[in-house]
Amino acid sequence: MPSCHGPTVREGRRRLDGSRPPVIALAGNPNVGKSTIFNRLTGLHATTAHYPGKTVEVGVATVSIEGREVRLVDLPGTYGLSAASEDQWAARRAVLDSEPDAVVVIVDATNLARNLYLVLQLLDLGLPVVVALNLMDQAQRAGLRTNARRLEQLLRVPVVPTVAHRGLGVRALMTAAIHWAGRGDIPPPCYSRPLEAAVSRLAAALEPLRASLFGGSLSARGLALLLLEGDEEITSLVQKSPEGADVLEQALALREELSRRFGQPSAVVVADARHRLAAAIVGRCQRRERLRALAAERLWRYTTANATGLPILAAVLVGLFAFLFQVGGFLSERFDQLWGTFVSPLLQEGVSLVLGAHVAGRILLWGVDAGINASLAVGIPYVLTFYFILALLEDTGYLNAAAFLSDNLMRRLGLHGRAILPLIAGAGCNVPAVIGTRVLASRRERFIASTLIVLTPCSARTAVIMGSVALFVGWGSALAVYGLAAAVMVAVGWGLHRLLPGRPPGLVMEVFPPRMPSLRTVLTKTWFRFKDFVFQATPIV
Repeated sequence: MPSCHGPTVREGRRRLDGSRPPVIALAGNPNVGKSTIFNRLTGLHATTAHYPGKTVEVGVATVSIEGREVRLVDLPGTYGLSAASEDQWAARRAVLDSEPDAVVVIVDATNLARNLYLVLQLLDLGLPVVVALNLMDQAQRAGLRTNARRLEQLLRVPVVPTVAHRGLGVRALMTAAIHWAGRGDIPPPCYSRPLEAAVSRLAAALEPLRASLFGGSLSARGLALLLLEGDEEITSLVQKSPEGADVLEQALALREELSRRFGQPSAVVVADARHRLAAAIVGRCQRRERLRALAAERLWRYTTANATGLPILAAVLVGLFAFLFQVGGFLSERFDQLWGTFVSPLLQEGVSLVLGAHVAGRILLWGVDAGINASLAVGIPYVLTFYFILALLEDTGYLNAAAFLSDNLMRRLGLHGRAILPLIAGAGCNVPAVIGTRVLASRRERFIASTLIVLTPCSARTAVIMGSVALFVGWGSALAVYGLAAAVMVAVGWGLHRLLPGRPPGLVMEVFPPRMPSLRTVLTKTWFRFKDFVFQATPIV
């Protein structure tokens, strides 16, 4: 990848002198194991999931690597930094606010061209980038062979092959990031001559203003590309500066010139240039050795085609309900039996000795004996089972197919298929699911989705339905309760869609073949979700 205009890193980048820990940010889309790497390095067990838009939160931790403290910043999973949605905006703000000495971008070796877009964006901003070439095991099974050394030469940044869920290459990745941190000679990508000419002219005009924009943390070239893309934040900041009006006028003229030359908006011109360069780089460093479709790819086609995908989705939901009923019921009976045999008699005898058979004694037994028994025999078994199923569906990536298949239904409710993800998460707990609606594009979508989420039976309500209705009346009656809840949700969504002005946007998301889940990751995720429920909900019960 030839350098067009020399180094682009900001002047005065802090050199690593040992007086402070280096700041290393982890970036990448939600499907590449970014949080898995963060968890392995920190032990904080940040939630991971193989579907887009899982979270817009930022994880921060200090770890010891090679005997040196390193401050890690886990950015929200995103495909870009254009601030088109809240997850992209949060990722960009985290990059600018944390002022990282290096940014580790985790990319998917099975879909390299798509993932290199974020790498190029960060290089355009002038940040020291290290690439983690993750999912190498899956790429090899798919017949893809990536020359990491060649990719490193083309990008002119370190490239480290990794398999995150097995921990392979993670330490080498962080070692490379520490050695690369603080670099001030990062070569920028090079695009077409017309685009580079426009960038060069606008960067020269922006150079006097650079120190006042984002604290001088971005290169003039990066600021110029943001202006050519019509970025609202940078436009507003430039407008407030004394010479901003002239710069914005020149930027507008250059955008119009690019639009006339390429026949499309300047933002599309910039995005297309990045995609073309990414594809060209992949063409020179990756090859496919065989064309035989893997079982996962064939399964992916079955799960996303309407003719087969909808019956599979229905079977998955029925299987989920049956598994929840059978396993949750089994655990419930065992907990109830153990409590009734070993604990309850001792509690009753102790309370009777102290308080006798008076009202105070009966109240205490009702709260301590019956209350804890209800939590153990009703709440915990079904909540634990549900969290295990949810973690399994997340790590296989099946929720992607569910979002794709449910798009038609979601659009009738004023949403798009991506909104099914927080709705499914709402079956675990409504509160984080409502918070997760921040990744939806419009306030209208967030309002509709949040309303439907609070109508979704969460794991606590599921525990009551399974532990009372299903246990004593039968699974058919329990299923009827869920059917009634679904009917209410559809009616409310349909009504809101017609009452609120606006329309749902089109669905744009990555759908990839199912992946073999890591049992360790699934169990870890299940445990930490379950632990939160036990320590927060059980005392209230």
